[in-house]
Amino acid sequence: MAREKGGVDGARIATDPAFQRTRENGAEFGRAGRGSKVLRNALRVIIQNAKDRRVVSRLTTKMLEVLQGDTTSIRGERTVTGGDLASLQGFEFNANAPLGTTLYAPFTTTIDRSAGTCVVNLPAFVPANLVAAPSGATHFKIVSAVAEVDFANETFVSDSKESQILPWDPTLTTAINLSHTMTNAGTQPAFILLGIQFYQAVNTVNYPLKNGAFNSLQLVKVDVV
Repeated sequence: MAREKGGVDGARIATDPAFQRTRENGAEFGRAGRGSKVLRNALRVIIQNAKDRRVVSRLTTKMLEVLQGDTTSIRGERTVTGGDLASLQGFEFNANAPLGTTLYAPFTTTIDRSAGTCVVNLPAFVPANLVAAPSGATHFKIVSAVAEVDFANETFVSDSKESQILPWDPTLTTAINLSHTMTNAGTQPAFILLGIQFYQAVNTVNYPLKNGAFNSLQLVKVDVV
């Protein structure tokens, strides 16, 4: 028995007025996917140490919601930059280890567009009290990153920083200031990430704990000019 190939012909989907909504949805989904990819590429260095298996699909879904918030463009032509990028704030790159249930130390983010600087600051804190370390962790470090993303041209400028590896104990740390360089008087949306990475010390060598399974990384601020 032979069976003919089913489904709708691609040429018909591309031209038939009956599939106008399909074409519009496809165009916007593709635009959201590219937006998600360029943001991930901008932050690849820091994301690779704190991500879950579904981060790509989760971020693409969130980016589609951003695009659908564009109230200016017509359907099918809505863009990421025309939408509500601020709604990405709070996105967790590792949903298995949210930053809010791992790092309780207060922090601030300060952006100076005219000077081209961004500073992430954590006042001195006691790790044993304000870091919920997973079993087996003996040390940790704080990481941050800033990315300025041009979604239209799919380009970016990014910078990442990290603290020293610190012991997870009752000793008060010094203040942690992670200073980033940005574009002077830049106008592209800026994304600030903050995270924590855990280690286990064995014979004075610090090894990443469980290949980063417990590391947290959150998009803590979106700055749109």
